[in-house]
Amino acid sequence: MTTYSERQREATLREEIVRVCRLMWEKGFVAATDGNASVRLGKDRVLVTPSGMSKGFLSPSDSVMIDMEGNPVRSYSHGSTMRKPTSEIVLHLEVYRQRPDVHAVVHAHPPLAVAFTIAGISLAQCILPEVVVNLGSIPTTAYATPSTAEGGDVIRALIADHDALILDRHGSVTVGATLFDAYMKLEKVEHLARVTLAARQLGRVGLLPQEEVRKLVEMRREKLGLPPDYDGPGCVLCGACGRTATDDVSGHAEPTDEELVHRIAETVARTLSNR
Repeated sequence: MTTYSERQREATLREEIVRVCRLMWEKGFVAATDGNASVRLGKDRVLVTPSGMSKGFLSPSDSVMIDMEGNPVRSYSHGSTMRKPTSEIVLHLEVYRQRPDVHAVVHAHPPLAVAFTIAGISLAQCILPEVVVNLGSIPTTAYATPSTAEGGDVIRALIADHDALILDRHGSVTVGATLFDAYMKLEKVEHLARVTLAARQLGRVGLLPQEEVRKLVEMRREKLGLPPDYDGPGCVLCGACGRTATDDVSGHAEPTDEELVHRIAETVARTLSNR
């Protein structure tokens, strides 16, 4: 039997899911019924967005309460078992299994970040100081068929040390202590993609100097209590972390600026036309 405080907390989190999903939809981070979000509700309960619904038009009662096996659980008054949980639930549950410190997960389809994976360009580079401090590196996972168990497989080795991942040709996964924390990390991922693209169009992407990266890593570790995590796939490995520098370890050939702009422009145009 749930207590009054537990019911109040659930009601509050249902409202937060609605607000965060609305922001994702308004910002163009999701289209149609894409994307999903979840939040922990106790040790073995999770609230998740429903399958097949636009994230811009959710109501608090639409979210589904599930257990850690993905099975719907009857809620105290919202009747959440009437909805099916998101088809990406395997991905969310894998995050919670690997990260006891995480209380919320946001999965979106930010157009530019996804376009960079299609172009074969990693965003795991030390470019913006605020990204280095707050997110560390942002690796790109291997490709996984959406809505399958593969989604959990490709993030398993990376999510333990990263709060933001980009899923190859699919979207992003950001995690946090709260839903808004996870959402703000999504904004930062797409902002980095925009800045990186603009820099390439203007000339080239200049990485932060190694000494500055070392200072930012130390700031991340000591002041924020966060791990350095600068060895993700695709990292430029500038040497600030004591590793051998290389141009690109993502396995992709580096395209020219003209090729990159052309590929990303086509991808973004297709994405926006489908909204």
